[in-house]
Amino acid sequence: MIARRPRNIALALVAGVVLLACGAEVLESAASQQAEGQVQAPMFEVDPFWPQPLPNHWVLGSVVGVGVDSRDHVFIIHRQAPLNERTEIGAAQDPPTGECCIPAPYVLEFDPDGNLANSWGGPGEGYTWPSSNHGITIDPNDNVWIGGNGGGDSHVLKFSRDGEFLMQIGMPGQGVDSNSEEHFGRVAKISFDETGDEAYLADGYGNRRVAVIDANTGEFLRYWGAYGNEPSDEPMGSYDPSEPLPQQFRTPVHCADPSNDGLVYVCDRANARMQVFQTDGTFVDEVRIAPETLGDGSVWDVAFSRDPGQQYMYVADGKNMKVYVMDRENLEILTTFGDGGRQPGLFFAVHSIATDSEGNIYTTETYEGKRVQKFVYQGLGTVTEMDQGAPWPAGERGGASGGQ
Repeated sequence: MIARRPRNIALALVAGVVLLACGAEVLESAASQQAEGQVQAPMFEVDPFWPQPLPNHWVLGSVVGVGVDSRDHVFIIHRQAPLNERTEIGAAQDPPTGECCIPAPYVLEFDPDGNLANSWGGPGEGYTWPSSNHGITIDPNDNVWIGGNGGGDSHVLKFSRDGEFLMQIGMPGQGVDSNSEEHFGRVAKISFDETGDEAYLADGYGNRRVAVIDANTGEFLRYWGAYGNEPSDEPMGSYDPSEPLPQQFRTPVHCADPSNDGLVYVCDRANARMQVFQTDGTFVDEVRIAPETLGDGSVWDVAFSRDPGQQYMYVADGKNMKVYVMDRENLEILTTFGDGGRQPGLFFAVHSIATDSEGNIYTTETYEGKRVQKFVYQGLGTVTEMDQGAPWPAGERGGASGGQ
């Protein structure tokens, strides 16, 4: 499940052996501690009634981003294109083929109770809406940032939380260039430092880097690739878990989230690893998560717990259909929740993850998942199972089993 890269660069020559041994030791230690009832971790229960039903016969397409503002309002962004004209959006056809349904606006805002508070998004004056919008994040000043992973999506957009256009950064319509300071390459997600002055771009589906810009002016500040290397766009071939760890990110670079203590956690999705850096791009550490995962990869998105020290982090794995609850300092997996399925608490391609001020988790699902879910924080609890399955509310499981 997990293998570690040592912090001491001098140990790099024996990393291959150490990674395998360390991974086995971590799992053995975790299993032993669980058997003794020693492991504590944040616990959650799915809220099967959140959000409330949408109005106007609206339906969601692939939901590819989630963010939370200072009021604990939850913003999601989805793609309308994956909706099936025949089976899902008959009312949007000309002529309509039925009473239901029509695509919801791209951006939906929910209050903490799950009521729809606002909706907006799409092409407008003064900016180019992405051909395939991807990721939505709310900065500390409650501005909304959106990326895109379609062809020609080499820019990012900044709006007010009410949808007023504020700024476009980068030139649309450009190709891949991981060393460009003029444009980006299909940005997956934008994240922010604690002050909101710097924006960290997971750049992305075309480029293979983290890019940092001034969130107020859009000025380009710095960038880096895997291990802090200069990024390269040379073809890498398919991921092979038996080969040495590559010195470059694979596409997509799917998250680049700063913590409050000056570290940046980068989702190298197809390489099944999370890399950790200082904010200047200095490499610190890495962890492999489900390294045998092929294709879409295992490390899709990250969010941090809301305690002052951000002791825990939550990693979404859309291929293996679960969320990892991890110790942020030592990068160890404490437990997981979720599994593949359509019922509440299960996932179909869990894509994005965010937390609110109460410690609750929100997830979105892409491909055919097409939904957002809320997981209510229950406090710390003793880990009894590494894989919890669907975290159903206590006493409401019916005939279903919570464990897997």
